[in-house]
Amino acid sequence: MATTADFRNGLCIEYNGKLYSIVQFQHVKPGKGAAFVRTKLKNLETGKVIENTFNAGVKINTVRIERRPYQFLYKDDMGYHLMHQETFDQIMLNEAQIENSDLFKEGQYVELVVEAENETVLSCELPPFVELEVTYTEPGLKGDTASSSSLKQATLETGTTINVPLFIEIGEKIRIDSRTREYSERVK
Repeated sequence: MATTADFRNGLCIEYNGKLYSIVQFQHVKPGKGAAFVRTKLKNLETGKVIENTFNAGVKINTVRIERRPYQFLYKDDMGYHLMHQETFDQIMLNEAQIENSDLFKEGQYVELVVEAENETVLSCELPPFVELEVTYTEPGLKGDTASSSSLKQATLETGTTINVPLFIEIGEKIRIDSRTREYSERVK
């Protein structure tokens, strides 16, 4: 058990029977009345962010969350198969538990967010940047930057399509920000 005095960003709590992570909090002591804490809570199952106000000193159940290193092995009709980096235990996840599953490449390293007490997998996260090869894109025409956006569509080795600059060609490796799903840079 913890109180509102123990709040910090990233702390995982149980609230209304669901698991939440504290995104932001602020202790408020008005001139008149009791102190309270304003929070923004992210639901660990759905990713939805809600705002809530707690009275100061309220007891809250904390939840221990662990991040574990896994490697993506393959995908079949049953789901996504992953292997723990240290113990070599294999698990299978469905697509709903994985963020940006269309950026997964065989051999890709990921992090599983696991509730330690029940061994429940909450989510599977890619590293901030992933490197993928461009398998198809239209050729960029020299001097074709007069339009408002100098981007074109590119199909990656995983089958997903993103916007890339005009100078990117077939066969090049590019780095993609997995949080925003945008082109970051070319890999040398």
